[in-house]
Amino acid sequence: MGKNIPLTRLGAVAVLAIALFPSNTQSFAPSSAIQFRSPATLASNTVGIRSSTAFSKKSSLSMAVEGDFDPDAISKSVEQAQAGSVKAKLRALYKFTRPHTIRGTVLASFAGTARALIDTPGALANAQWGTMLPRAFIGMVALLLGNAFIVGINQIFDEGIDKMNKPFLPVASGEMSKRFAWVAVLSAGIIGPLIVFNFFPTLLFKLYMVGWTLGAIYSVPPIRTKQNPILAGLTIATVRGFLLNFGVYFAVKDAIGAAFTWSPKVSFIARFMTAFATVIAVTKDLPDIEGDKAFQIETFATKIGVPRIAKGASLCLLLNYIHAIATGILSKAGTFNLIPMIGGHLSLAAALVYRFRQLDPESTPSIKKYYKHIWDFFYLEYLLYTLI
Repeated sequence: MGKNIPLTRLGAVAVLAIALFPSNTQSFAPSSAIQFRSPATLASNTVGIRSSTAFSKKSSLSMAVEGDFDPDAISKSVEQAQAGSVKAKLRALYKFTRPHTIRGTVLASFAGTARALIDTPGALANAQWGTMLPRAFIGMVALLLGNAFIVGINQIFDEGIDKMNKPFLPVASGEMSKRFAWVAVLSAGIIGPLIVFNFFPTLLFKLYMVGWTLGAIYSVPPIRTKQNPILAGLTIATVRGFLLNFGVYFAVKDAIGAAFTWSPKVSFIARFMTAFATVIAVTKDLPDIEGDKAFQIETFATKIGVPRIAKGASLCLLLNYIHAIATGILSKAGTFNLIPMIGGHLSLAAALVYRFRQLDPESTPSIKKYYKHIWDFFYLEYLLYTLI
């Protein structure tokens, strides 16, 4: 146990440093010097840009990859894609997969795998890597295809809304044709389930299809659960909070021939990430209030207002961290490594308060930046998961 303390202490310190370090927010937020108004202003390029935000053509184009509102960069990307540039089309496909959600899926997979191997005595020493690594790779591909299916079908049915809220997305901008988007979505939606059906236990296939179905009806009429804020929150919390974390852990246990048990660490991460995903489900609508109102999409942000939702969601996330700290304090001795479990979550709670104090709820760029930081905290939790 003594040998583990330096590593876990280092991990907790690293988590705080990453959470507080000023990061590049362009992938989620537009420059504070750019004010997006409407599709008309986008089309006419009448967007006010201060002289201090002059970028080279190359850097301006790269900023458009995931979430920049620079109309010149978006227009350039659209022109290149429509001209047949393979690089531009691949960049559009990359944006179509919503990379920030892909990162969450990949981190959940790595953390869940590491946790399952660490929790199983002898698993690392006796692992048959020649069999496990290809299986793990196949499982990762299936998860990424499921992720692409869910976020892709959302972009197809939300094209009108995205033209107001997220004009950088490839379907909304015209960078990707509707036909190609459907090909990508249907391919991901068919190949993903086939992989899981052929290579993994029946239970995992059933769980995968639950997530697949919930992700589809979130966007597809007539059900379209995203129109109801409670159903939308439950959908995202279930898929990204519970199904993903439980499914990865169960798959690894099955691969190494170990029986699945609800260990305290697995139970904790399932609870914690389900609550966290609920916060993400609510805060993701904060920057989208203009388009949601225009298309009569009812969200907590449109009903209650951005400032109150930002405060309420932040409070819920803070309580989630307090729950993590209390779990570490109240659990039986030896259940958790206390430095990352208590110290790590205390550090993230402090960083959350710091980031919230920087939020200006009346500023769209500030809201987008804060939402980006919430995803950063989400990623960092998976680092702690491997250490607790």
